[in-house]
Amino acid sequence: MVAACWVIGSFFNGSYDRAETQKAETKKMVKLNKIYTRTGDSGETSLVNGMRVSKHARRPSAFGEVDEANSVIGLARLHCTDNAEADGMLARVQNDLFDLGADIATPETDKPALRITASQVRRLEAEIDMMNDDLEPLNSFILPGGSAASAWLHLARTVIRRAERHMTELAAEEVVNQAAMHYVNRLSDHLFVLARRINNNGKTDILWRPGENSGQN
Repeated sequence: MVAACWVIGSFFNGSYDRAETQKAETKKMVKLNKIYTRTGDSGETSLVNGMRVSKHARRPSAFGEVDEANSVIGLARLHCTDNAEADGMLARVQNDLFDLGADIATPETDKPALRITASQVRRLEAEIDMMNDDLEPLNSFILPGGSAASAWLHLARTVIRRAERHMTELAAEEVVNQAAMHYVNRLSDHLFVLARRINNNGKTDILWRPGENSGQN
């Protein structure tokens, strides 16, 4: 993800001259001719503007968490093959997460750049509202599980929350795209609601029963 975000972000601001364009309904694609470059062997990586930073610096840490979340969503999708609605939502989210990684890998002062936009946030909100209308009332906290897809989505949600924490740490020191902050915050809600929708609209959710095994109830 470190190298991929640099390539993608650089491609969109025109600084990566090896990337080639392919016109497909006006969408830009990235062509990767070589996977390893040896440029990260010293423990550093390049941001989109060419700045070299440690791989454990705040930006690589943040988009590394985004990459992990994307991978977990890929696992969730393996259990959504019979649910076109959920799979379609998650496919869009996975694409957005590469946009988000490129956004984080590009310091806010660099223009133009590939950025998360308010329209992507609004799409998540519209999907949350649509799904939430059909859910069973939430009478307790949810324990991850109920189905394989739901369990993976809860894991993805927690990884997104971790990515958000890294992004807020970054935002305390540098300017971060506000739409990106809104997107990552909304996405964890989206994954939570989708996990419930997949569990028969919440009917097969596993509820937390406070103190059930402690002898206090």
